[in-house]
Amino acid sequence: MIKIYRYGEVSPEEIFARVTPTVNVEGIVADILADVKNNGDKALKAYAEKFDGVTLNSLEVSKTEIEEAYKNADASFVAILEEAADNIRAFHAKQVRDGFKIEKKNGVVIGQKITPIEKVGLYVPGGTAAYPSTVLMDAIPAKIAGCGEIVMVTPTKTGDVNPDILTAAKVAGVDRIFKIGGAQAIAALAYGTESVPKVDKIVGPGNAFVAEAKKQVFGAVSIDMIAGPSEILVVADATNNPKYIAADLLSQAEHDKMASAVLVTDSMDFAVAVSKALEEQIPTLLRSEIARKSIDDNGKIIVADNLLAAIDIANEIAPEHLELCVDNPFDYLDKVKHAGSIFMGKYCPEALGDYFAGPNHTLPTSGTARFSSPLSVDDFVKKSQFTYYTKEALCEVADKISVFANREGLQAHANSATIRFKEDK
Repeated sequence: MIKIYRYGEVSPEEIFARVTPTVNVEGIVADILADVKNNGDKALKAYAEKFDGVTLNSLEVSKTEIEEAYKNADASFVAILEEAADNIRAFHAKQVRDGFKIEKKNGVVIGQKITPIEKVGLYVPGGTAAYPSTVLMDAIPAKIAGCGEIVMVTPTKTGDVNPDILTAAKVAGVDRIFKIGGAQAIAALAYGTESVPKVDKIVGPGNAFVAEAKKQVFGAVSIDMIAGPSEILVVADATNNPKYIAADLLSQAEHDKMASAVLVTDSMDFAVAVSKALEEQIPTLLRSEIARKSIDDNGKIIVADNLLAAIDIANEIAPEHLELCVDNPFDYLDKVKHAGSIFMGKYCPEALGDYFAGPNHTLPTSGTARFSSPLSVDDFVKKSQFTYYTKEALCEVADKISVFANREGLQAHANSATIRFKEDK
């Protein structure tokens, strides 16, 4: 049963605290990365047999397999995918930024140019569930950014990739797909193998081994973020239907036994009502065992003095998903300082963000919303500065550069600016 606390009985750090794995994730991942780096496809196939129980003759999904999956897909589901993709494109298209150029006197030109990342790798989970929504959320911003090649990896337990995943990849415009998952897939994308191309950046959520692998390969390749288990914080007053709030909490609890679902409310009576609704709904879920474990181990209800205090608690925690289940949510929006994605009002469940509304569902977790952002078009571009000075313009400032450089004890820096004019003088 979910635990209920008065605010102050549990620290902000403990609200989303989880039981940490007892296995040596760091060491296991380091060994896997080294194996794939040294042995390439051979290691990938061995790990597919070891972890997924499948023998892979070919690591890559053929174009024919993708076309067949799309052709045989349920037409109504394809229509939903297409509509969701349109919403995601419309939202992310607004994130596109242009470079700029500033022209000054004496012919000086400075500016910034935006360049798409050439090759990106998308990790799509496929363990306890398949997530075509993640394909759309990861691939569409990359396409909008103009990335040259999008390479997707996703695990398989049968030798075939889930057809919904392949259909979503077709809709989103993924270029290549590989039947690999786990830390070994991250290694393949980071280092390249005989079959899998080396990419420049890896994005997408995964389990603890995937997150650790992304952490360890950072530097050899860029990554989006180190994502932890899913989390939701719901701020709700007693005017809500407790059944709705319980359903929203369970929408994250069913993801993973380590997921965290937290309600902050201003009413103890409402807290008890939500707890009862959770107990009624959990046994009805297909993933009831996972949801049960998540709620019992990591679920919490915090009773605060009022809604403003509840917002303060949310800001202390910086949740991945924040629901403001109140009548006038825009009155509170400016008070929210730290949250990955904010869902406004009583008819805006977090599932809207997971699948359909358009904002991205790859979000900062574990309090990192204090300083990081949802996946966006910005994650798939890089910025280069440029500077142009004429001879006359450099002459005007060469002595100033020399003074600055000599202040820092960097004589060669100073000389590089002044040497061009010594003969003239």
